[in-house]
This record gives sequence, structure tokens and C-alpha cells, in this order.
Amino acid sequence: MKAIPILLFTVLLAVACKDEKKTLPQDDVSVEEEGKAEKGTLRQGAFFTEEEGKAELLELESMYSNKEAWEPRKKMLKSQILKGLNLSPLPNRTPLNQVIGSKRIRDGYSVENVYFESIPGFYVFGNLYRPLDSTKKHAAVLSPHGHFPGDNLGESGRFREDQQKRCATLAQMGAVVLSYSMYGWGEGFRQLNAKGSIENPDTDQQSKSHHVPLALTMQTWNSIRAIDFLETLPDVDPKKIAITGASGGGTQTFLMAAVDDRVSVSLPVVMISCHFFGGCNCESGLPIHESAEHFTNNTEIAAMVAPKPMLLISDGADWTKNVPQVEYPFIKRTYSFYNAENNVENKHFPHGVHDYNYDKRSTVYAFMAEHLGLDLKAVTDESGKIDEHESELEGAVDMLSFTDDIPFPSNALQGQEAVEQAFHEMTK
Repeated sequence: MKAIPILLFTVLLAVACKDEKKTLPQDDVSVEEEGKAEKGTLRQGAFFTEEEGKAELLELESMYSNKEAWEPRKKMLKSQILKGLNLSPLPNRTPLNQVIGSKRIRDGYSVENVYFESIPGFYVFGNLYRPLDSTKKHAAVLSPHGHFPGDNLGESGRFREDQQKRCATLAQMGAVVLSYSMYGWGEGFRQLNAKGSIENPDTDQQSKSHHVPLALTMQTWNSIRAIDFLETLPDVDPKKIAITGASGGGTQTFLMAAVDDRVSVSLPVVMISCHFFGGCNCESGLPIHESAEHFTNNTEIAAMVAPKPMLLISDGADWTKNVPQVEYPFIKRTYSFYNAENNVENKHFPHGVHDYNYDKRSTVYAFMAEHLGLDLKAVTDESGKIDEHESELEGAVDMLSFTDDIPFPSNALQGQEAVEQAFHEMTK
């Protein structure tokens, strides 16, 4: 195990999750802009220079060169990541007590508001997009969101236009899609802050509530329970479950693909990097990348999904700018251990920015159509171009299960301490 100097990360915690209107979400980019502090077992933000990240990939390559050497390391990494997440052993799976309602019929799909309990009294909120044909089983897609800031509820989280378009279009293609909020976002903000407004959230207070190490544990556990939820639906094929998200949602994408074997297709967007580890505590606030027993980076974690299909999307304006030359060859090498190089692809947008825009979504639709058996023609116009105009945008308030005027159920946990205590009770 190589020695790593100590990380002074208090600066990172102070700047990492401020919601300011910038091209890149403040929680992710500010750490890179500030540069590195001294290093330690918490690898956060721009922990390495680009050259240091490349050097570590070379070191990792020297440790294994075939499936027989890689598989034991992959098993060890999964164990250490779950340990770092405080999810080893996994908590008991308590009743979800899911509620699905407020169904709206759209052109070729439906939308419903949904919530369930990931642990007793803690609710996960989202929206369920479904094909209108409920007579057969469909592939399912988990859609976590990133930290992209906005001036109002409708411009952030699962309510953003790009997220709604993506989910609705995939439903038209034949997938059941669950779009769900991060820890402390959407309706969940008021569960952590009793005085917080759901409909008009104070973004500074929301960031404060969200930017805690517990968020990494809870978001991953919430995603695991989200798959549990999807498996209860009669119109879902549990053998075809994909996950895709951008930025912080991209972190949740490759992390879930690494720790939950039920993920069959992974599509992380604008996040894979060997030198940048995520600027929010919900991505890197726990020792998942380094401990006394292991060290790794997000590129190697992403490779753990091999040989299952994976599409990496990168751009020229953020920490994914080197993916075609650095991270992608490393990951493709891992796929070669299984003779599965055709299952991994990289779509790079050299003039693109840190987002999940139409061009990136179009690439995702094609990949999912190929690997999940979805109908790409359902959303393609006569010229062969993806047409999202039938994916109707909804008002954020209409997508809420609870509003400022509708109280949570009586068993709802209230406040950060209550959630943390309840979680620890689950893991005893």
C-alpha cells in the first residue's frame, strides 16, 4: 500500500456545495478550481493532478493483466467500498410501503408521483414514467440527478427539463423509468429541515442539509431500495435494469453498477475521471476510495461493471476531457479480460460542456435501444433524428407527492440526527 500525505479538506467542505448560477454545478467544480489541499484517505475533488491520475492508472494496470487476477481485486474493492459506505453488512430490507398516484396520461407514456420508505420513516421521492402497454414486462431505468443549480424548484433536481425529457423519451421507447431525488432535495428537503419550503427551497440551506457524509450512504442505499421498488412492479423485467445520470448522478450511476449486481447496463455521463473524485460529500465524503486495505479511483470503480454494457459520455470542458485517451483505454482493457470490448463505448463531445443535453441524450437512447431492446424508432423522425417533442414538460409542483400544504405521514423522521440514528439502528 502506498503512502499518501494527509488531506486538509475543510476548505473543500466549505465551498463544495454552494448553489451559484454557473456553467458547471458549484458543488462539483469549485474543488477543481480551488486546487488540492494536502492529501489523505478521503479523496475529494481534484485530489490528483491529471498526471498523478494517469500514473495511478499505470500502477493499477501493473497489478493485474487478466480476468483471473482482476476478479479477486474486484471482489475486494466491492467489499471495501461497501465498508466505506457504512453498508457492510447491508441493512435489513424493511417494507417499502410504496405509494404511487396522480397518474397523468401523455402521448405514448404515463407519469405518476411515487414515494417509498428506504428505512422506516425516511422517504425517497420520485416520478415513475411508464409505457402505456402494461401487458408485458419492460426494461427499467434508474435516473438519479446531479447538482445542477437553478433559480427555482423547476430548474433543479428531477424537475429539470433535461431530466424530464430523458425519462419521458425512454418511456416512449418502452422502458419503465424511475426519476428520484437526491438526499435532502425535492420533498426530502423538508424532511431534513422542518422549516424548509418544498416549493420554494432556500438553496443554501438545501446544500447545507445535503452536504454531509451521510448523504453518500443514504443515496446509495436509496438507489438499492429503488431497484427493490422497481422489482415489485408487474411491468418490470428485473433482468433488464439500467442506470444513468450526469455529474453527481453520474457518480451514483457507476457506484451502483459496482456494488449492486442487478444493474445490467451503466451509462455514467460527464463524471468518469482518474484525477477528480467528486466535489460533494454525497460522492466522496466517506473512505470509499482509500483505506488501510485499499486504494482506487472512479475509473477503476466504473470498470467493475465489466463485462456488462457501459457507455461513458465525456466532454472537453470538465474533468472528463481526457477520457478518450486516458480513462476509456483503461476501462476497455478491463473489458478485454472478458473478450467483451464491444460492450463498452465512449462518446466524447470535445466542444461540449458539463451537462446532459440533447446530443448526449440521443447517444444514450441509441445505446439503450441496442442493449435493452427498446424501440428507437418510436422517437425517431423521418430523417432519422431523435424527436423529443412528444415528451411533455410538467410543472414541478404537479410532480410532488407532498407540498408545503400537505404534511408528511405521521411516522416521518424529522431532522438529520433522527435519520442518522434510525439508519444506525438498522445496521446493528
